[in-house]
Amino acid sequence: MNILITGIHGFVGSNLIMALCEHHTLYGLDIISPEKKGVVRTFLWEDIETTSFPMQRLPHFDAIIHLAGKAHDTKNQSAAQVYFDINTGLTRRIFDFFLESAARKFIFFSSVKAAADSVVGDILRENVIPTPVGPYGESKIAAEDYIKEHFVLSDTFSVNKGKMFSFKEEIVRCSDKQVYILRPCMIHGPGNKGNLNLLYNVVKKGIPWPLGDFENKRSFTSIDNLCYVVEGLLTKDVASGIYHMGDDEALSTNELIALMCEAMGKKPHIWKMNRKMMEGCAGLGTLLHLPLNTERLRKLTENYVVSNEKIKSALGIDRMPVCAADGIRKTIKSFEE
Repeated sequence: MNILITGIHGFVGSNLIMALCEHHTLYGLDIISPEKKGVVRTFLWEDIETTSFPMQRLPHFDAIIHLAGKAHDTKNQSAAQVYFDINTGLTRRIFDFFLESAARKFIFFSSVKAAADSVVGDILRENVIPTPVGPYGESKIAAEDYIKEHFVLSDTFSVNKGKMFSFKEEIVRCSDKQVYILRPCMIHGPGNKGNLNLLYNVVKKGIPWPLGDFENKRSFTSIDNLCYVVEGLLTKDVASGIYHMGDDEALSTNELIALMCEAMGKKPHIWKMNRKMMEGCAGLGTLLHLPLNTERLRKLTENYVVSNEKIKSALGIDRMPVCAADGIRKTIKSFEE
């Protein structure tokens, strides 16, 4: 297959190229266009504008994978509009290009944060009503909505100003196309710890973890499993739709620390401080504007478990190739080498 991948110089893009280049012909689309091993040519965003680069002069693409976007800024230093300009604006441009092109498949990398900032109930599934919090999640759901306004996904419908939107023309034109909105939870792999970085630094310094009395569970996404799923979407006949992505097993923070210590050859220091006492300290921290406050404690100890049953069923598999624990070990060991 000839595949166009946006954001090829990022962490996920670089790993996808390594996973796909042996059996596919890959092209890039990015804000910079240096040569990259495994990529035939990298185009700039202005190159896909039909006014500057006529469609007939572009290579024939069989599939488009849209990775380019602005990642979640955990320090909240980015202006909200930047997220919408990049995460929503670029999605509109590349999806319009896809609809006009001969490409048959489109994979959009959204995020579970487009669905929910916190999980209500035991597990986050695709049928949840999206309630994003903050510009990152809001810009991702806006991009999803644009796709659904221009293409009927098999398991969703779109609403336009409270009324059903007419898709007759698009259905006829796009009946041979397949569109996948992929919502991965926290992605990690060799060379990128993702949001594990803060916890990793605490563990590496030997600082005791005082929240051992909280048995929260969180889902993670190994980059190996993510590449496996993308290959499956490209090569198998999978119905269009929204798919959540995560490893098979959710891990508690205590389990995560134990795995990190195992990979680093350290003994875990987990203190099971009384839960009620820690909640009281966090409440006092809120009043005194201390680093540990009620909101931060909630974020550190909440459950965020994501179901991957729908994507596994669509691909016809029972399990992901890499278990969550092995994925974490591989990631942490890469930083110890």
